[in-house]
Amino acid sequence: MRVSNGWRRFLIVLPLICFLPYFYSVRELHQSTTIGDLPTKKTKKFDHLVLGPAAGQGLPNRLHCQGTKALNKTHLSTSSHVSRFGDKIAFVTVFTIYNSSLNVRSDEKASNVVTVGNVSYSKQERSMAILNTFINFIKVTMPQSNIVILTDPASDLTMSRHGVTVYPIQGEYSRDKLMLQRIRSYIAFLETRLQELSQRPAQTNHYIFTDSDIAVVDNLGDIFHDFPNFHLALTFRNNKDQPLNSGFIAVRGTVDGILRAKNFLQKVLEVYKSKYIKASRMLGDQLALAWVVKSHPSFDARRFSKAQAFLEDVGDASLLFLPCAIYNWTPPEGAGQFHGMPLDVKVVHFKGSRKRLMLESWNFFSSSSNISDVLCLVLRSGRTKYDF
Repeated sequence: MRVSNGWRRFLIVLPLICFLPYFYSVRELHQSTTIGDLPTKKTKKFDHLVLGPAAGQGLPNRLHCQGTKALNKTHLSTSSHVSRFGDKIAFVTVFTIYNSSLNVRSDEKASNVVTVGNVSYSKQERSMAILNTFINFIKVTMPQSNIVILTDPASDLTMSRHGVTVYPIQGEYSRDKLMLQRIRSYIAFLETRLQELSQRPAQTNHYIFTDSDIAVVDNLGDIFHDFPNFHLALTFRNNKDQPLNSGFIAVRGTVDGILRAKNFLQKVLEVYKSKYIKASRMLGDQLALAWVVKSHPSFDARRFSKAQAFLEDVGDASLLFLPCAIYNWTPPEGAGQFHGMPLDVKVVHFKGSRKRLMLESWNFFSSSSNISDVLCLVLRSGRTKYDF
C-alpha cells in the first residue's frame, strides 16, 4: 500500500508526540490521577517534575501505578513501624558544610538559587534540605530510630531536631577526599562505640551507615532479626566493575559485630589508599569494597547476578549481602536493571541529578501522607535528570 507524503509525516510525528515528557507540579499531581487528565507543558529545562512511563507494569512483584496512584502496594500505618524486636537502630551519615560558600558574592548566590515547590534554595541550603529530607523519611518510617551526623569539627553544622546528634570527627573533609574520609569517620565512630560498650554494656544499638540522599520507605529492623549471624551488611547489584554500593552499610551493634565490622572497614581503607587513591573523590570506596570481597579465595562473584540475600565469610567477618533492588533502589537504574520497582523496596537512593526528585517526593508525601503513591511518583520521574 502506498502512503502519501502527508500520511508519512503524520506517522513519523505521532510516536514522538506519544513519548513527549510531562511536566507537573505537586498540586497538579494531586488534582489528577491519570496521564490523560494532566496538562502538557513544554520546557527545555528539567526544573519541574517530569513524568514518564512506569517501568515494570504487569510484571509480578513490581509496583503498579495508575498515574501517581499505587494499585498494588499499601504501606502500614506509622504506628506499625515501631521496632518489634526491642533492639534500637541508629542511622549514621557523613555530612559537612563548606564554610567558604558563605563568602560567595550576592550576585553569584542569586544565580545559584533553585526553587522546589514554594521554596527557593541556595547551594548550601540545598544540601541542608536534602539532609533534612533524609531525616524526615526516617522519622516517618522508623520513628524510634536516632540519626547521627558525622561532620568536620570546623564546619558550621548545627541541628536542633529530636533524636538527631551532630558528632564531630577530626579528618580531611575536602571535596576531593570526602569519600576517603567517610570510611575513616565510620571507623572512628565504631571505635568510640566499642569503648562505650566496654565501659557501659547496654541494650544493643545497631547501626546503618548511609548516604544522606536516601529515603527510607519501609522498616529496616527486620534485617537484624531475620539474619541473626552477620556482622556487617552490604548492598550489591549485577555490575561487574562496581557490584557493591557503599551508600548502605549495616553493622550489628554487639561488641563482636562492631569489632569485626571495624576491622573489615580498616582493610577496605588500606586497599583504598594503596590501589584506588586516584579515585578518592568518587567511587574509590566502592572499588576497594569490591576488591576486598572478590579477592577472598572462597567468594563466588557470580552470586551478584541474582537479587537474593546471602551470607559469606570474608576474613574474620560474616558479611550479609543484600540486593540493591530492595535495600538501595536507585531511580536511574530502576527501569532498566531492576525492571521497575520491587513491591518490597525499603530504601530509595536519589543519586546524582535525582536529588531534586528527593525534595519533590517529600513535598508530595507532605500533601498525601501515602508512601506508596510517593513511590509511583519516583518510579515515573526517576529516569529524568533534573536541574538542581
